[in-house]
Amino acid sequence: MRTILYTGKGGVGKTSVAAATALRSAQLGHPTVVISTDAAHSLSDSLDQALGPEPVKVAERLWGQEVNVLREMERRWDTVQSWLSALLSWRGMNEVVAEELAVLPGMEELASLLYITEYYDRGDFEVLVVDCAPTAETLRLLSFPDVARWWMERLLPIERSVARVLRPIVQPMTGIPFPEDAVFKSVRDLFRQVERMRGILDNPDESSVRLVMNPEKMVIKETQRTFTYLNLYGYSTDLVVCNRLIPPGVEDPYFAAWKESQARYFHLIEEGFRPVPIRQVPLFDQEVVGTAMLERMASVLFPDEDPTAVYFKGKAHTIRKDGGRYSMTVQLPFVSKEQISVLRTGDEVVVQAGSHRRNIVLPRTLAGREVLEAKFEEGGLRITFGGDPAKARR
Repeated sequence: MRTILYTGKGGVGKTSVAAATALRSAQLGHPTVVISTDAAHSLSDSLDQALGPEPVKVAERLWGQEVNVLREMERRWDTVQSWLSALLSWRGMNEVVAEELAVLPGMEELASLLYITEYYDRGDFEVLVVDCAPTAETLRLLSFPDVARWWMERLLPIERSVARVLRPIVQPMTGIPFPEDAVFKSVRDLFRQVERMRGILDNPDESSVRLVMNPEKMVIKETQRTFTYLNLYGYSTDLVVCNRLIPPGVEDPYFAAWKESQARYFHLIEEGFRPVPIRQVPLFDQEVVGTAMLERMASVLFPDEDPTAVYFKGKAHTIRKDGGRYSMTVQLPFVSKEQISVLRTGDEVVVQAGSHRRNIVLPRTLAGREVLEAKFEEGGLRITFGGDPAKARR
């Protein structure tokens, strides 16, 4: 199944671009579903058709879906939510309020992304287009698998052991609802689904992220940071879409300054994101709503092309051997040396770029070697490994 995730700063038009991509994919014969992970759903507005928590047929070979967070919480997280609700009620909170607060932040977007594994296993669709939440929420969710793995390997076994020991002693005296084994099992099952989702999104032949932006300074800066962090987390970006460019034929003097500004900023986009392909979409003379306008946008985005193609492949990090040393290079464009820190811990390297951090699990070849140096040059962080493996393990 081909998976395409569209993200960008709020208001840049990513929902329209995602819907247009899905429509063109379906018209070319691919059974396609487009899903919104944004809490403020606007996909139904873009398609001009009511959508629901299950896929709704929009056109031939095209389905749309807007996930219902309460329904998904009951389906995937009911055991944990019941325990959280009981814990909050025990603290004296109103039962209805406790049930509302037991819906954890980010669960709606996460539940939406978990449909990737579900549709991958079911084989109902050839193409899944995801209209993601604005960049900050999307990056938090895409980093979730790394956090989940850390909890699974380190904290969850400890928490479960402590709960088993204290539950028969403390609960009868205090009434505090200790988590049962079913709660831990539910958490473990969720984390395993997240790990599988990460495995699917890690494959650049099947999955990629596409960035949507407008030619404006603030939007470009945020998109650059997003591009950096996607590289940090190991996700492939195969296309950049620059939306709402004023067409050359517009000669009204009112738009002259805007056109000059857009031309200047588009030049910066070309310099910053190459060799990733960049597509231009004009500012249309009417709102992009409904299949007719989405077809018009798709014809500009993908003229005589299949939007499900992989337009660019680039590795987030590469490993090379030079004599008795190995070097791992992580591409981190748009950040300065001062924004980067590196920490080696066990068989992992922790790389922080700006406000985002990633634990990179080292392959066996590098896990047994010590870090000799780390250098940041030409938009890439190069970490050199070598020496005695036994010394590194100590």
